[in-house]
Amino acid sequence: MADRQNDAAARIKAAAKEGDWTQPRAMAIPKEGYFELEKGRYGPIFPKTPANYGFTIIAKIKPGREEAVRAHGMTLQTAVDGKPDCLETLKLHYLRWQVFPIEGALYFMYQGIIDTDFDKYTEDAVMIFTSLGVDTVFTNLEGFPEDWKTNPEAFIKFVREHHHPSFVEYGEYPFVSAVEIKKALRIKQSLSEMLDSMQ
Repeated sequence: MADRQNDAAARIKAAAKEGDWTQPRAMAIPKEGYFELEKGRYGPIFPKTPANYGFTIIAKIKPGREEAVRAHGMTLQTAVDGKPDCLETLKLHYLRWQVFPIEGALYFMYQGIIDTDFDKYTEDAVMIFTSLGVDTVFTNLEGFPEDWKTNPEAFIKFVREHHHPSFVEYGEYPFVSAVEIKKALRIKQSLSEMLDSMQ
């Protein structure tokens, strides 16, 4: 089973190097979240999958802080409305936040698909929150370090401890970065405008 998974992972890695986005791809990932243990700056390096890099952080919300967590959604919307490229450094495709109950307690899920590795994303997120002068939604979660702005290692330790790796990821257009998607859409728009002007 492990050999088959490693062979499949090797084929997918080869497709990623070739930049083959033409065929949809799926990747089954071992329970650990990686195929071979490769150490990064703060722990295991998680593989690039057909959906690029991703993470799912799940943590318990401090009692009475649900509304504060939800209010951070509006904080994020306001920041992006005011400065659309304020999160550009993070190389995000998508970000999803959810609140859900488990046995009478509320939990927060922070899920993202990105073009950089997990550690770089976290380091960049600390820098962005600090530069924007806003607190992270994580301040409402149990166990989150109070000194996160001056201690990025503690922030990273928290997110790594609360990260739950995927066991399968799928990409309809695998290994394509957000920059490449935007570039393709700009070309499409330019061609549409050119065709409109010719009529």
